[in-house]
Amino acid sequence: MRQKIVAGNWKMNNDKEETKTLIEGLKKEIENLPLDNTRVIVAPSFVNLESAVNQSEDSNIEVVAQNMHQTKNGAYTGEVSADMLKSIGIKSVIIGHSERRSIFNENDEILAEKVDAALANGLEVIFCFGEKLEERKTDNHLLEVGSQLKNSILHIAAEDWKNVVLAYEPVWAIGTGETASPEQAQEMHAFIRNVVAKNFTQEIADNVSILYGGSVKPTNAEEIFSKPDVDGGLIGGASLKATDFSAIIKAI
Repeated sequence: MRQKIVAGNWKMNNDKEETKTLIEGLKKEIENLPLDNTRVIVAPSFVNLESAVNQSEDSNIEVVAQNMHQTKNGAYTGEVSADMLKSIGIKSVIIGHSERRSIFNENDEILAEKVDAALANGLEVIFCFGEKLEERKTDNHLLEVGSQLKNSILHIAAEDWKNVVLAYEPVWAIGTGETASPEQAQEMHAFIRNVVAKNFTQEIADNVSILYGGSVKPTNAEEIFSKPDVDGGLIGGASLKATDFSAIIKAI
């Protein structure tokens, strides 16, 4: 049975005290929840990662990084390497978020390098991808998603899939208040699973967790999560309040 995952991407939000308060609130909200097959993940900013890792010890909360650089070290001002993340207890990293693609111009080639670097260093990859509004409107959404997968992650070895989580995020539904319908989410997730099966094996496809990311809220989480190929969510704004995030966790 593949794992259910609810991950909160906090982006560039929360200073040290706000991060501490949010984690404490979340710990209290979920401490008595049965989470046998569900992972709860949060991704604070780089400066708060180590304190968040320490604060989350002996809890059901995993702390992951929002990004990393693809090289081991060097003259890359402002960047963070896999070794740096591992040295403070980080075991997973988000790669390919739409904001990294659109704002920081990370293309498929760069993202493939980041995927390779993370996996080579023993980090789990939460790989993000998804289409823009114009690609959805012109019915090119499946083609675009298939291309992003092919160019950035389908080259990895079969044994590396045990360290991969996929996160489909329709760009038109991030921070806009728009949300793909549960049927649209299921269509895409089934397509993604089929792409993995065709390129590897059905067993690998059946075992990889595929998350939906796009304005998931307490009011729509249960319906989205009820779809057979949707294994959880990568949550943005709604993960910044412990009560909202815990309500989404409960919905899974």
